[in-house]
Amino acid sequence: MSDAGDCRVVVTGASGALGRRTVAALASSCTVIGIDRRPWPFGVVPAPAEHHVGDLTVIDLDERFAGADVIVHLASAAPDTDVDLEADRRVVAAAGRRGVAHLVVVSSATVYGARPDNPVPLTEEHVLRPTASFAYAVVKAELERVTAEWRRSGPGRTATVLRPTLTVASAEHSWLARVFHADAPVRASPTDPPVQFLHYDDLAAAVALAVAVRPDGSFNVAPDGWMSGARFQELIGPAPRVRIAEPVAAGLAAVGWRSRLTDVPPGLVRYGSHPWVVANDRLRGLGWEPSFSNEEAYVAAHEANPLTELTPKRRQELALSVAGGSILALVLAAVAVAWRVWFRGRGRS
Repeated sequence: MSDAGDCRVVVTGASGALGRRTVAALASSCTVIGIDRRPWPFGVVPAPAEHHVGDLTVIDLDERFAGADVIVHLASAAPDTDVDLEADRRVVAAAGRRGVAHLVVVSSATVYGARPDNPVPLTEEHVLRPTASFAYAVVKAELERVTAEWRRSGPGRTATVLRPTLTVASAEHSWLARVFHADAPVRASPTDPPVQFLHYDDLAAAVALAVAVRPDGSFNVAPDGWMSGARFQELIGPAPRVRIAEPVAAGLAAVGWRSRLTDVPPGLVRYGSHPWVVANDRLRGLGWEPSFSNEEAYVAAHEANPLTELTPKRRQELALSVAGGSILALVLAAVAVAWRVWFRGRGRS
């Protein structure tokens, strides 16, 4: 890359775990303009970077994008997918009006969908089939669609779409990784599918490479290989676990989500039941190399489970207790929801 100042890069979501690492990686080579709803959280912004506080759904993006060579769109308000959808569309539209030459957008490997017939691993040639009940994946697929439309609508435009898997770092988990881990004790399949964990440092390196090389196309971002479902459960530790039929799990999850008893969206049930691991060959072909394996990334991000000290009998008793309590709470919530619907109907009659 050229000397700092010769390229001008705008980074959305600059205050987040990925944004801070990306700004630091780019600041020595480009003038970086960070935008986030939150102020810069630690110390001084790396020179010559700037940081601006603003909501992407409100601020004047044409002003912020003036003179930019590359827009790096990292911002996400997940699980508020409506906000994400509005922000994504505004960012891409403003990039078009300002004549930006290259976009780097962070999508998600969830856009492939989680299905029993998925190949292991998935490559970039695989058709996008996001699970319809998982709004996060659907919105990421829409981000890719509007990015492709932007690319086609003007001469000389290129875009890099990155599809990371579950992303973590010490004390910092993406929303997707956090809810996936929270849902791990409940599974709707007899066996656990393989999983991948990507370190934020490696994802930031992929973003920086995309700014430097400006490749046009989609690239999976994941460590080499994957962890088996059994190994993932070993790393979680001897936590209480319950296995129930997928339709039942999805129904209970939907009730819990609507009743705000859980932060786990119902569509995530399929992603914990079927494979969606990805190959990283295409990104490696650009010179990117992961510095953390799946296990290393996971271990770096998660503390030891205190349940490892319990006896097998006590763990089994606790599992049954947790399962019974969770199911009872969800059933009661379902009854409460049905009662409210019935009561409102009576009020209108």
